[in-house]
Amino acid sequence: MTPLTLDSRLSAAVGEKTAKTLDRAFGMKTVADLLQHYPRRYARRGELTPIMALPVGESVTIVAEVRQVRERRMRQRSGQILEVVISDGVGEITLTFFNQAWRAKDLVPGRRGIFAGKVGQYRDTLQLAHPDYQLFDDAALAIQTAQANANLPIAIYPATAAVSSWKIATVVELVLDRLGPVSEPLPAEFRERLLLLDARTALERIHRPQNFDEIDAARQTLRMHEAFVLQSALLQQRAFVRSWGATPREPGALREAFDAALPFDLTADQIEVGAEIDGDLRRAHPMNRLVQGEVGSGKTLVALRAMLQVAESGGQAALIAPTEVLAGQHLRSITRMLGPTLAPELMPTLLTGQMTTTERRKAALRVASGQARIVVGTHALLSASTTFADLALVVVDEQHRFGVAQREALRAKGQAPHTLVLTATPIPRTVAMTVFGDLDVSTIRTMPAGRAGISTHVAPLAEHPSWFARVWDRVVEEVAAGRQAFVVCAAIDADALSGADEVTDEDEPDAPADPSAIVGDAATGAEAPPAKTRWGVAQVIDLLSRHPSYATLRVEPLHGKMPADEKDAVMQAFARGDIDVLVATTVIEVGVDVPNASTMVILEADRFGVSQLHQLRGRVGRGGVPGLCLLVTEATVGSSSRSRVEAVASTLDGFHLAEVDLELRGEGDVLGDLQSGARSSLRLLRVVTDAELILVARQAAEELLNEDPALVRHPGLAEAVDRRMSAEQRAALGRS
Repeated sequence: MTPLTLDSRLSAAVGEKTAKTLDRAFGMKTVADLLQHYPRRYARRGELTPIMALPVGESVTIVAEVRQVRERRMRQRSGQILEVVISDGVGEITLTFFNQAWRAKDLVPGRRGIFAGKVGQYRDTLQLAHPDYQLFDDAALAIQTAQANANLPIAIYPATAAVSSWKIATVVELVLDRLGPVSEPLPAEFRERLLLLDARTALERIHRPQNFDEIDAARQTLRMHEAFVLQSALLQQRAFVRSWGATPREPGALREAFDAALPFDLTADQIEVGAEIDGDLRRAHPMNRLVQGEVGSGKTLVALRAMLQVAESGGQAALIAPTEVLAGQHLRSITRMLGPTLAPELMPTLLTGQMTTTERRKAALRVASGQARIVVGTHALLSASTTFADLALVVVDEQHRFGVAQREALRAKGQAPHTLVLTATPIPRTVAMTVFGDLDVSTIRTMPAGRAGISTHVAPLAEHPSWFARVWDRVVEEVAAGRQAFVVCAAIDADALSGADEVTDEDEPDAPADPSAIVGDAATGAEAPPAKTRWGVAQVIDLLSRHPSYATLRVEPLHGKMPADEKDAVMQAFARGDIDVLVATTVIEVGVDVPNASTMVILEADRFGVSQLHQLRGRVGRGGVPGLCLLVTEATVGSSSRSRVEAVASTLDGFHLAEVDLELRGEGDVLGDLQSGARSSLRLLRVVTDAELILVARQAAEELLNEDPALVRHPGLAEAVDRRMSAEQRAALGRS
């Protein structure tokens, strides 16, 4: 029989029916897909123990004979229970299988074997539920095999209702027996220096270790495989982008005039990041840079200076924002910063989907003719009908709101345009390396002078229910002092929601409350979902309309389902000071800049993630007015939900909070939609705990690619990169 390779189709290895089942359950198509479905833990078979002495709650291995088999219907729900009584000649124990009557064909009275599982007790009767077992015809062989296998780890795989861990283990066993040589993705010298296993041995020991000591070395080797291959793919992509030709853009009079008119000095970080961008734009290959910075740190100003640099030679810059509200505010902010001299010359133009046909046609004409050298918009910029005369720079604001294909659709409207990605969500270093390894990363940490700062307090209603009334009184006090306030809700209308998992603004442009803060993970023992949300925009508006202290206050709602012109009108009225209290969803999470807004109340704050709470809080304290953020929560002390809220209240350092967020939530949630293509499926690698390993892998991969960019001398790594990066995924990275 022909040996299998990692690239063999799974159907050729396990048969068409099983392959289809695995594909439906896990998306497995090749042998590599199967063998990269690693065990999530290992069970101990335990010592050979007489049935009469079996300890309840512990894993055991016993040799026994089937004595009795019976099937009965479950009383409380539909289905059958197969009960198999086995005996070691002295004591008896019952094996129970739910809806697995087919096992009775093997477990017939008189058959002997080894049985491994966790001992339970039901109505004073010992039982093993769904035990692992192996049957033999020869009793002596059974005892001998049991003794040999007593300490053999049992691999427990991530499974589904349709595909059990036992079934996966059986298939893996079959495939490993037929697997031929496995190519090495790691350079030999590197592998030997780090005392790592060869690839074939690592796969054997991760799936069928002979003892528990073998598992750690296998995991460490395969973690390095994952890190090294991923970093190699990202670094290759960076080199690929740098191989494209782009028009160098030199700065000139436009940027000089802008800088001279600024009424303040740039911060040290703005100067440093601006210099990095300036150098990128002067090169003959496209810039591909991520700028991360705290809320209010001045990323938009840095981006505008880059726009002026490309505009000097007639190039156009397009800034795409995730919401109509933010796009409109960006346009007003840019126009204001450019001033009466530069704005008419550059003609900043807004292009959104909810503009009237006439307005949109005029805007599109300015863009197509090149008259508008700065274009700000939403997804409307991606429309096939939107064309540019010379798109030289793409600026993506809050990039995590856009998919890879959307970013590519905009970049494709120019000839290898430079790309600048902005995010106000600080990214831990290991996440940046793992997710944005193909981008150059710049960081703005220092804040502009003159900020009054923000004080944050938790209003714990679980312990102090009366504080809810005090929250509303505190808002009134701030408004009486001539200031304004935000009230943020996790939903538009809480009464319209059917459950906690539906806590969203129900509208694409608005970010929902953080899903990880809402849905628990039963598999990992995380806390259960909280009660149904109580406070939506509609409920708060109703409450305040009946509150005596709010009778003379101007209170207005804002959410994603309002028409664009209505949303814009509300935001402009709030910015002018015509609204005292704005009750909103997370549509105000990013970019909204109202210096007179001093107070933010976030209701049911435990429904939001750490980074989202930090983003929302950044809407206040932006001018000379001190900011106040009240995090209202009913989460109890000690719960993970309460921990998130208290973490935000403890510091204003978004970079520290990003690390806390990573620790609290794990990288699966933190990475989320930031990932694409090969970035989307970490197997064993953990950015929380494997920071040093990832750094080692990146440095080694960079050195290797500098000497062998096409991996001609490293065919094993080339194969692994190709395997990890399907054609579709590689195209996705090429677009990111």
